[in-house]
Parts: sequence; structure tokens; C-alpha cells
Amino acid sequence: MRTAYSVETVRAAERELIARLPEGALMQRAAAGLAAVCAGLLRKVYGARVVLLVGPGDNGGDALYAGARLARRGAGVTAVAMDPERIHGGGLRALLAAGGRLADGVPARADLVLDGLVGIGGRGGLRPAAAALVERIPAGAVVVAVDLPSGVDADTGEVAGAAVRADVTVTFGAYKPGLLIDPGASRAGVVRLVDIGLSLPEPEAEALQDAEVAALLPVPTASSDKYRRGVVGVVAGSSQYPGAAVLAVSGALRGGAGAVRYVGPAADAVLARYPETLIGRGRVQAWVVGPGLGSGRAAEVAEVLADPVPVLVDADGLRGLDPEVLRGRPAPTLLTPHAGEAAALLGASRQEVEAARLTSVRALAVKYGAVALLKGSTTLVAAAGGPVRVNPTGTPWLATAGSGDVLSGLTGSLLAAGLDALDAASVGAYLHGLAARRAASGAPLLAQHIADSLPEAWRQHP
Repeated sequence: MRTAYSVETVRAAERELIARLPEGALMQRAAAGLAAVCAGLLRKVYGARVVLLVGPGDNGGDALYAGARLARRGAGVTAVAMDPERIHGGGLRALLAAGGRLADGVPARADLVLDGLVGIGGRGGLRPAAAALVERIPAGAVVVAVDLPSGVDADTGEVAGAAVRADVTVTFGAYKPGLLIDPGASRAGVVRLVDIGLSLPEPEAEALQDAEVAALLPVPTASSDKYRRGVVGVVAGSSQYPGAAVLAVSGALRGGAGAVRYVGPAADAVLARYPETLIGRGRVQAWVVGPGLGSGRAAEVAEVLADPVPVLVDADGLRGLDPEVLRGRPAPTLLTPHAGEAAALLGASRQEVEAARLTSVRALAVKYGAVALLKGSTTLVAAAGGPVRVNPTGTPWLATAGSGDVLSGLTGSLLAAGLDALDAASVGAYLHGLAARRAASGAPLLAQHIADSLPEAWRQHP
């Protein structure tokens, strides 16, 4: 599990550790780890051209001390201060003593640039002086961010204006949510964690890794039959959108339940593609409702919500949901909106949701008493309490018509197979993103390609 912690939590843990260490020891730990990563990125340290972009805070000090270590190994290290009057004194003395230098402007050439302009406490975008230095980063240099890219909000991943786009981010003590959640995550590049000995409580966010997903996948036993494995009902499709029903069923058939029951007007299309589908209402262990329903189907959504089993609501099923009805359900509800649908559910604008995805997914979970899966470049899953789950898999090629229908069917099947709503949503998003990566391989893909690649994604987790 990759866990991420808020700035407030990290700062408190740092203060506790600093009180038990000699003065400056924690910064030296961070600088040593930072220098080691930088040295590994350079083909050779001796003779390498290294530029430090230095702000007035502690991560400017981290950059200076790391630069001093590289200078002692023969690198040519140049520091450029955002505010020379407020540069970290001890770090600057160490750099100059090691043979580095302080310059007024950013050199035209560099092998590696260390971004130490703004630390994890930065908010509201870069100041003009910092933005001007970022604009002058030499082309072709490897950019390494200290703790997180300057201009990224550590707690949310929000980016207000200019921000550093790093190739590698070296973060200290713990991941920060902004390193896992877009748009910040897309600015961070490869994230390397340096352990500096922090003692941390419950995380703000977490990302399942292969081992956790493998442990959660439903696996039939010798005594299993199709009903013990679970039956998922799918209410989807319309005369206008019959393909949504086919795609939702395709995901559901590959989601771990023993059988899929389809209810709706697209039965002929579903059976033509998947003759193993059961048609018509009957007992199910979970429902999926919404993909391709079109308008005027609110009564069908209400009927599904009245069944005391887990229900996943997607797409057209999300229209006009009553929070009181959902909070009063005796069984779990899982909502799977994209940003526009989430905005309608929250009474906000799409831009507001996109700019504050972490806040938005939590607000959905609390308002509707449900687990919320917010689709997007970083898919987030939240319950009313506890850490937000951040999905680490996927590809930009997932932005294709019908991919959400496959995800709904897959995740609903996991609900029917016995996973709770938070785990079903997290595992569904993980497998969906992994299948899309395999299906795309750098080329455009169709939603059906994602469904067809799901068995291969499962086989990665025996």
C-alpha cells in the first residue's frame, strides 16, 4: 500500500522527530537521500553541470546541502536564489565550501536541475520571481523536484498557474496526496520516497498496489457454484444506447460473479453478443443501474434502489438522486460519476470539481452516505470516513466512449461476489486501468478492447 499524508500531519511528525535529534540532523538525512537519487540519475557525477533553484524555505536548504554533496564529488554546482536575502545560510555556506557557486541567473546549460523553490506548505501558485526561474530551466536537463514540484498543492494536487514539471520527485518521510492526484501527479514524474524516520498516523490517501489487489480478488472454491459466487443484475441500455448495455454486461461477465442478469430493452443485442447472460428480473446479490438508460427511467432506478442489496449507480442513473433516499438504504450504494456528473450531484461547476478532486469525492461520499468513485485522469474512491483511495493504473486512452460502462459492470460484479463497496470500487478501477494499459499499448482503443483485456489483467494477480 502506498500511503499519503497531509502537510499538517507530516509537519507534526517532523517536529516530534526534530525534538529527538541533534540540530540539523533531519535536513542532512533528507539532503543525503536527495543527493543519492541525483547521483544515480547522472551518468557520472564528476564534471556534471547541476543547477539548484533555491527558495527561502527548508526545501531550499535541502537542495543546497544536496548540492554540496554533489560538488564534493566533482560536479559543477550553481545555485540560483529566488530571494538572495532569504537564502538558507547553513546550506549556502556548505555549498560554497564544497566548491559550488551562487549566481544571479539560471545558466543556459545543465545536466540536472534541482527544484527547491517552494516546499510542501506552498499554496496558491508560484510567485512571479519563482515562475520566472522555472521558465528558464534549460531544455534537456533532468528536473528533480525536492519533496514535490513547486506550484503543486501538496494536500490536493491542485495547480494554480505555473508549476514545475519534474522528471523525478524525491519526497521525504511520506508521500503527499498531491503527488498521487492529478493535476499534481502528472507534474511529479517518477516519485522516489526517502525514509527519514517519521512516525505517522492514519493516512489522508492511499493507493492499492499489486499485492493488495491480489488479496482482494474473489476466487471460487471447490464448493462454489454460479449462485454462491454471486449474481449481478444490470439495468442498462435503451433504444438509443443499446451498446451501453452490451458493454456493461461485458464488464460484469469478467468481474468475478457467477452469473449476470440483464434487465432492459437491449436484451436481443446483449444475447447476440453474450448468450450466457440471464434475461429478466430475479434474485441478485448486487445491481448496476444507469449506463445508457437515457431519460424518463427514474422509476426503474428507484425500484433498484429499493432492493436491499448493494447497488452501483452510474451515468443516467445519477440524475436527480435524493440524498435522503440513499442515506436511508440498508445496503451499500456506490456512485461512479465523472466530473460533470459529480458537479450536478454537488450543485457545483465542473471546473470546481476538476480543480478540487479530493475535496469533491469526499463531499459526494458524505452528502449521499455512499461510496463515491470519481472518474478522471486520477480516479478517486472515497467513503464517508477514512483515507481516500487513489487508483494508480490507467492510461489517457481510457477517455473513450463506453469505457465507463465496462467499469460499472466490472465493479458491480465484484460487489455481487462479496467485496464491500470501497474495495469493489478500488479493485474495479485498478483492473480496468490495467486492462486498458495492456489493450492500448500506446495506440487508440475501444471500450470493448478493455473488456477483452480484463482476463489478462486478472491473470497478473493469481
